[in-house]
Amino acid sequence: MADNVNASLVEQYGPREVMDYDVVIVGAGPAGLAAAIRLKQLARDAGSEISVLVLEKGSEVGAHILSGAVMDPRAITELIPTWKDLGAPLNTPVTEDRFMFLSRDSAYRTPAWMLPSVFQNHGNFIVSLANVVRWLGQQAEALGVEIFPGFAAAEVLYDEDGRVIGVATGNMGVDREGQPTSEFQLGIALHAKYTLFAEGSRGQLGRELISRYKLDRNCDPQSYGIGLKELWEVPKEVHEPGLVVHTAGWPLDSKTYGGSFLYHLENNQIAVGFVVGLGYTNPYLSPFEEFQRYKTHPFIRPFFEGGKRIAYGARAITAGGLTALPQLVFPGGAMIGCEAGFLNAARIKGSHAAIKTGMLAAEATFKALGAGRSHDELSAYPSAFAHSWLHEELNRSRNFKNWMGKGLWLGTAMVGLEQKVLGGHVPWTLHHKHADYQSLKPAAQCQPIDYPRPDGKLTFDRLSSVFISNTNHTENQRVHLTLKDPTVPVRINLAQYAGPEARYCPAAVYEFVAVEGGGERLQINAQNCVHCKTCDIKDPTQNIVWIAPEGGGGPNYPNM
Repeated sequence: MADNVNASLVEQYGPREVMDYDVVIVGAGPAGLAAAIRLKQLARDAGSEISVLVLEKGSEVGAHILSGAVMDPRAITELIPTWKDLGAPLNTPVTEDRFMFLSRDSAYRTPAWMLPSVFQNHGNFIVSLANVVRWLGQQAEALGVEIFPGFAAAEVLYDEDGRVIGVATGNMGVDREGQPTSEFQLGIALHAKYTLFAEGSRGQLGRELISRYKLDRNCDPQSYGIGLKELWEVPKEVHEPGLVVHTAGWPLDSKTYGGSFLYHLENNQIAVGFVVGLGYTNPYLSPFEEFQRYKTHPFIRPFFEGGKRIAYGARAITAGGLTALPQLVFPGGAMIGCEAGFLNAARIKGSHAAIKTGMLAAEATFKALGAGRSHDELSAYPSAFAHSWLHEELNRSRNFKNWMGKGLWLGTAMVGLEQKVLGGHVPWTLHHKHADYQSLKPAAQCQPIDYPRPDGKLTFDRLSSVFISNTNHTENQRVHLTLKDPTVPVRINLAQYAGPEARYCPAAVYEFVAVEGGGERLQINAQNCVHCKTCDIKDPTQNIVWIAPEGGGGPNYPNM
């Protein structure tokens, strides 16, 4: 079996430990935990045994989970029908939907009768997805699933035939130059008959698998967004539990895809967020600054006056939909959840899709194990997806992102036609042609954007925001934001695109600083990284490559 550990490290520290499982799952999000739970349920019902391990790079289950979130309970009800009796934290049913179009000073509400069903949330719940995931983790462990938090899967393991045979965790105790320190420990090799990848949007290992097996050869280029979120405690008199507000329009121009969400949870809390499609063209645009500016709108500001911001985070969103889904399986494993891109952008929901795909993959895996198979393709998984209610749902919304990419007003009109008038049953399919990193125009062709200074009460800077995300990385560890060519940021990105990495990053990781004698250099403040992966997606030269830092690092979201 192939093992890529440096020979000198093996000679000095010995071969790395190997642990064997029936199934290894990378990522303790809703997809990964649903898969683990379903595998154990099937084994229990069949009176058999199956060993299942879930790896989680966050310090605890839920630490890296960030979502809006309004949750459709359909999938979790299929997975655990008694979730309500078992205390699942779905505590706030949606009571009202409002969809607003914003101009600079005004807000125009879409009448309820005009809202397509994809924008209606009756029967859904406003949740902290991080807390839902923590609860799912408890259910998984109660069934006998092993969960290793604080362990980042850093490497895919292959056999001589190129089949996936598991993953390895990252080496610990490596300094910034990549050299072993006195605290060095080799990672662990985790071998499995099948490995399921559930890293979330733009996963490091998923990116490798897509490239190695050419899983995207028959689909559209994937498109992404960046979602920024804050959690606020607000005065009781402005809190409306169950209220869901979505907006489009200002502060973005009509050609830039994006919008906001504002969800009233329990305990006088409001989750507010802003999404910007990463196909935007102006390198001067800053998604973080647009989010801060959005909160100053006269319709939005009153929700937060007298309130206190208590949490912040950011995360990339895989938004291409059905036409951008790669092939889901390869020899030895499969991709589930947002790793593959099952988000329904029209509904602004992905957790139900993640749970469902985790279940479908688990059922295919269990069937294969029962037949004595291993390390082959789980073809029953994509087949089951193609005949599922999830495929039907995504198919009805398959054109949403591509229509909205044509501009707010044309997109709104066509989505309204497709969803409200035709119920999503249309004979045409739009296709996306370009990756997001290809969309930036040279700075000379664009207008700089003058963003107002933060006031520290309603609007904030990046560093104070990162502080309340509880982000931390061990000092002197290897920098996990790598450059293929260290000259590119100044030579190309700064010269041609005005250094967009200093603006698209929501955590002040990238900073151009003056050097003695003139000129500038790119400084990478890796300790600030909230693992959103935006740089890996949007860098116009694709020179930045995000790799997993030591396990346990990154944000620690308490209630996001």
